Amino acid sequence: MKTTILATALLLSSSVVGLAQTASTKPKPKPTAAATPKVGSPSAAQPVPAPPAAKVDERANALTDNMRQALALTPQQTEKVRNINLNSVRGVETARLQYRTDVRKMASVVDDIGQSRLAALKEVLTPQQFDRYQRKREEKMGVPSTSGAQGNPVPGLPGGE
Repeated sequence: MKTTILATALLLSSSVVGLAQTASTKPKPKPTAAATPKVGSPSAAQPVPAPPAAKVDERANALTDNMRQALALTPQQTEKVRNINLNSVRGVETARLQYRTDVRKMASVVDDIGQSRLAALKEVLTPQQFDRYQRKREEKMGVPSTSGAQGNPVPGLPGGE
């Protein structure tokens, strides 16, 4: 249970690059009286409120500060990572508000955001920094290391006391 919650929290707080960039580039037109959607149509749903900017900034800054210390980021890297984190957190928070009743859809969107964030971070970080980041991330999420998974049998199975 803790692992699931931790994994969900990590994904929610760390992966928004793809959605945040596309959502913020196009302003939505205001609906007119003639263009009012029908009650049964999917677009009849109420607009999703934007996540609180202070909360998004606080989370993005905390993520960035932790990464700056753990990975010894340069000032240029720190600024790029801050933007990546800001977009990711904003997208995850938006997805949480938008899909709060559809957990599967929210998980899918958050996963996409996480993958986009990892790809963006890989472009900014050096290979050594990215490897260190991945190890820390796996450690925090409780993912067993490759050597540990191969060397230690699962408890309860033959050979694993």
